[in-house]
Amino acid sequence: MRKLIYITIMVSFIACKDSFLEVVPLGSQVAVTTDDYDKLMNDPAYYLQSFAGGWQEQTLMEDDIDAEEVYLLQGSQQMLRLFQWQDVIYQQQDQAPWAVTLWLEQLYSLNKIINEVMVSSGGSNEQKRSIRAQALATRAWTYFQFINFYGKPYVESTAGNDPGFPIIEQADVSMTGFTRASVQSVYDFIIKDLNAAIADLPVKPLIQTRMSRPAAEGLLGKVYLYMGRNDDALKTFNAAFTDLAGSDSHLYDYNQTLAPGGAFLPVDMMIGPSQGPGNNQNDLTEAVISKVFYNGPYSGNQLGNNGLVLAPWAAALYGASDLRLQLYTNTNPDLSPNTGGRLRKYGVQYARMGLQLPDLYLLRAECKARLNDLQGAVADIETLRKNRMPAADATIPASIAGNQTALIRFIFDERVREFAAEGYRWFDMRRQSVDPLFAGQVFTHTLHKADGTAATYTLKQPNRLVLQLPPTLVNANPGIPNNP
Repeated sequence: MRKLIYITIMVSFIACKDSFLEVVPLGSQVAVTTDDYDKLMNDPAYYLQSFAGGWQEQTLMEDDIDAEEVYLLQGSQQMLRLFQWQDVIYQQQDQAPWAVTLWLEQLYSLNKIINEVMVSSGGSNEQKRSIRAQALATRAWTYFQFINFYGKPYVESTAGNDPGFPIIEQADVSMTGFTRASVQSVYDFIIKDLNAAIADLPVKPLIQTRMSRPAAEGLLGKVYLYMGRNDDALKTFNAAFTDLAGSDSHLYDYNQTLAPGGAFLPVDMMIGPSQGPGNNQNDLTEAVISKVFYNGPYSGNQLGNNGLVLAPWAAALYGASDLRLQLYTNTNPDLSPNTGGRLRKYGVQYARMGLQLPDLYLLRAECKARLNDLQGAVADIETLRKNRMPAADATIPASIAGNQTALIRFIFDERVREFAAEGYRWFDMRRQSVDPLFAGQVFTHTLHKADGTAATYTLKQPNRLVLQLPPTLVNANPGIPNNP
């Protein structure tokens, strides 16, 4: 008999004898028809983390931010531990990381859809294959998050032995004895899911919160790039851009939206450009696949951005005419002036963690630069920059544009200018740590105290480039070794 899926489920992350995937059904309605399974893919949990978690952990660990102690201490202990890159973030008595709990809940549901939708009643075979493909691509995205939290950065020579994350393909509450798959196995699993999904995905989704062909191609290109498979990455990035032709997704031109009377205005003293996408969780304009997380102050849900300010080296990357500076303020959260003149990002209360067009342009630019197509890389970077500052200032200096190493470094700097304090830098720090072009790079945080003194914290490489597995997960599965 075909298994039934509960529309409403919850994953209990309580340490138990059976498994950390103990599932407690909360509703009685079951998925029977193809349309039921289609509706499951509309669950807001797939695309909206309205409480801080997941990528907010990354934001607190990325090195393009510092912090004001008086405001950081208003948040949770986990916030301070993440900022200080402590070995243990979640103690035995702590609630499990909210995002991991959510992603495991989603994984249960995704596995049910993948394994059952093809034998659901009603609906065409084409519709069933499309729903299954969307679930496969979403599962791949979920595992890409897991491996970038809990697995070492990808290095081909060691990935087969480096511990990754358990690969779970069945939605079975009785499963026990999970083991950690290798980093290589997890990457292979992600690639397998994406390749299986792409042909059956719609080129243009009904809405950008659902997986599409260009979204899966863009994610696959990102995975290949992280693995150093640059030729494969470029092919899939190009396919994504081809499939995006004629789509509703496009870059905002800040020269217009932040000009007098522009669509992002007026500026609010508390949140910056009040009508900008960073203050509108439903803005899909630049989305290839839209997934949004709350990037505002601590609200009692473990994490927040209280006290975070732009690190001096990151602030120095912006030119005076860079309109992205309007997403920052030199005031503190209580609107008092920051005595050190440090900037905090107040124009992005909701940050994007799916796949955005700016990310796709910069990823393809990096790929082209690594393949020595410097002209092609420059074209992609300048396409973005012309939409973020006056065209006259968007041109990359010839001394950088003609030098492969300098251009790759410039691309990573451009990623900071575009995505600072939004979680992206954590992924880039991990990649740089194993990239010979960035050998010897040190990552630091500075905590500014009220008396004018400061404390500096240095990330311990390589151990703290991964998080320890949550205690509840390890307690429930004693066979899983933890990260150091």
